[in-house]
Amino acid sequence: MNNRFVQTLRRGVAMLAITGLCLPTPLLIAQANAREAAQPAESLADLVNPLMGTDSNYELSYGNTYPAVAVPWGMNFWTPVTGKPGSGWGYMYDDLKINGIKQTHQPSPWMNDYAAFALFAETGPLKLKEEERASWYSHKAEESRPYRYQIYLADYDVTAEVTPTNRAAQFRFTFPKSDDAHILLDGLAGGSMVKIEPEKRRIIGYVRNNHGGVPENFHNYFVAEFDHDFTVTRTWDDNWQLSADLAREGGHVGAVVSFKTRDGEQVGVKVASSFISPEQAERNLASEIGGDSFAATEAKAKAAWESELGHIQVSDPSIDNRRTFYSAMYRMLLFPRMFHEVDAQGKTVHYSPYDGKVHDGPLFTDNGFWDTWRAVFPYFALVRPDLDSQIMQGLANAYKEGGWLPEWMSPGQRDVMIGSNSTNIIADAYLSGVRGFDVETLYEAMVKNATTSEGRPRDKKGNVLSAVGREGVEWYNKLGYVPYDVGINENAARTLEYATADFSLSRLAAALGKTEDAKKYAAQAQNYRKLYDAQSGWMRGRNKDGSWMTPFNPYAWGDAFTEGNALHYSWSVMQDVQGLIDLMGGDAKFTDRLDSIFTQPPVFDDSYYGQVIHETREMQIVNMGQYAHGNQPIQHMIYLYDWAGQPWKAQAHVRDVMAKLYSATPDGYPGDEDNGQTSAWYVFSALGFYPVTPTVGQYAIGSPLFRSVRVKMPGGKVLTIEAANNSAKNVYVQSVTFNGKRHDKPWLSREALQAGGTLRFVMGPTPNKQWGSAKANAPFSISAPAAR
Repeated sequence: MNNRFVQTLRRGVAMLAITGLCLPTPLLIAQANAREAAQPAESLADLVNPLMGTDSNYELSYGNTYPAVAVPWGMNFWTPVTGKPGSGWGYMYDDLKINGIKQTHQPSPWMNDYAAFALFAETGPLKLKEEERASWYSHKAEESRPYRYQIYLADYDVTAEVTPTNRAAQFRFTFPKSDDAHILLDGLAGGSMVKIEPEKRRIIGYVRNNHGGVPENFHNYFVAEFDHDFTVTRTWDDNWQLSADLAREGGHVGAVVSFKTRDGEQVGVKVASSFISPEQAERNLASEIGGDSFAATEAKAKAAWESELGHIQVSDPSIDNRRTFYSAMYRMLLFPRMFHEVDAQGKTVHYSPYDGKVHDGPLFTDNGFWDTWRAVFPYFALVRPDLDSQIMQGLANAYKEGGWLPEWMSPGQRDVMIGSNSTNIIADAYLSGVRGFDVETLYEAMVKNATTSEGRPRDKKGNVLSAVGREGVEWYNKLGYVPYDVGINENAARTLEYATADFSLSRLAAALGKTEDAKKYAAQAQNYRKLYDAQSGWMRGRNKDGSWMTPFNPYAWGDAFTEGNALHYSWSVMQDVQGLIDLMGGDAKFTDRLDSIFTQPPVFDDSYYGQVIHETREMQIVNMGQYAHGNQPIQHMIYLYDWAGQPWKAQAHVRDVMAKLYSATPDGYPGDEDNGQTSAWYVFSALGFYPVTPTVGQYAIGSPLFRSVRVKMPGGKVLTIEAANNSAKNVYVQSVTFNGKRHDKPWLSREALQAGGTLRFVMGPTPNKQWGSAKANAPFSISAPAAR
């Protein structure tokens, strides 16, 4: 019996009493309450659809995700494999066959995987190659949960299941009656070793496959323990040749163990791995699984998800919205993954992908800060500062071991994307009250990024990793911008992102008492002004002599910008929205330009790339004009109406994006999900507010999606968010109160949210253009410091 039924019953009983009919009202209500209390609480983990976003490919992304069987931030994930061997697209929803379930560390198909190996089960004549052994399967016989995956391998009449821990997992294979039942362990291409130990009923070994970001001594050591004796043991070599040899080493080797099984007989495998040593892999297996049954491991994994998802408890009649919300939240809680382990003394240690040594302390990896600084890390700072502290200390460790802060790590430094966005997440954490990490070391690292590009790491071919530090920083520090004509691509985007990072750095410097540094970087935070072209009204690349780049087409993707055009990047002035409003001619002209993003046709110029990249296509096909929500640079733009006195437009657009571009389905994202960022946009927006400006502790108000939400804040505080009259049509904020007091500002402070209480919205079908529109109530801008 749900809450609405109980409430209806209470109202009905009261009405009957009013009409004079004699009924045992207290008894009926008591019975209704008892039945309601007896109902099990809704499983949040079971609302999650890990297949959300998997209907993707190279040409078009609806998420570019895979169903990750994992615990939150776990060192290892597991996922079914349907794609081509070695492809970053390991699982695609429309594929017809499955060839394995692999341990994966892939953060994105564009980064591909590392340290992967796969298990698979067969019956009958043995097949080794992925394309030959692949079995037909159906989504109707597939069950995908965050904490367990199950699939029926139709060609072999085998059901395969897996359930995870941080660094280990349990498999369960249900076989038919067979004299030739097999389980394969495939080391995959890229360097591997396998050794079968029949007397111990196990396979041990390592894999070395990767796509960069690792030292020469990189290994992922594994141990797989079986609960059945082997009838036959074999291994294969680089040429797929089988033999009775118990050990193999090469570029792509694997092992097969065979059994005689009864109909319905289950064979269990307990698997763990370590980046440190074979002994540590065994230790991880013993400490995380030990003697636990498959069901016990599954229960622990589910409990881990219930705990993390339970930080936000949604109450709303729309099951679809609840499913979408928790599916997005699941994605937000996967990355960055822990890369540390626990040694024999119970100490946290990690293998460093930066120097190849084992060090004390935490380390996290698989994250691109260009994406995740915007909303993922603000969530950690707001709700999980204890976790954020560990991640920040991990960054300090990465700097000590590698000499530079990572911007895209997988597992070590990768040469992808632009910016200096590690600065934003570090400064925002500290200014949000997160402590317990070496902030002075991180400050040193941030200043190094902002000072020099010399001595940056190189790849195996000797090329400088331009994504590390600030490419073109010497030009930026000399001119105030990275010039268009000095051979540095995406220069305007770099300039805008460096200016935002300088703002964050100035705020941290001030907090640490470094007054002169604070002044210096605060001034540099205004460098965005140097790229504003008053004639076109957009940001524009600029040559070293001060002239503008020509020709200039604001619809051109790439070139001076990153995966977008001038219409997308011109809003990347999160630190000084009022300053941008002033440059554009005031509130009216500013909001007209915001409006135009949605009303212009989705035309584009792809000449820089020489093809239509998927981000461009994703903008083109959703009928939202030039608004490209499928990529990160413009995701905050909707909320800028709050600065210009028209918050009702933010409310309408936010709800429109949530309704049209997100769903808990395989095509459920508007573009690449990107390590939780596109999901985090939805999570924050569904709560009714979003973090636009780093380090200031303010959240711009949009339109809450749910009728009631409870957010568990640090220290046991609880924030209750209520939205009276909320519905798919009532998207406009009529009024807001916080703890019973009228709240007319279109933003909320971190301190108020973390203190808890009741935030109450009253919603309606038409805009209340008076609420939140007073200029004095606008959120923070450098040019309007009174809002601080």
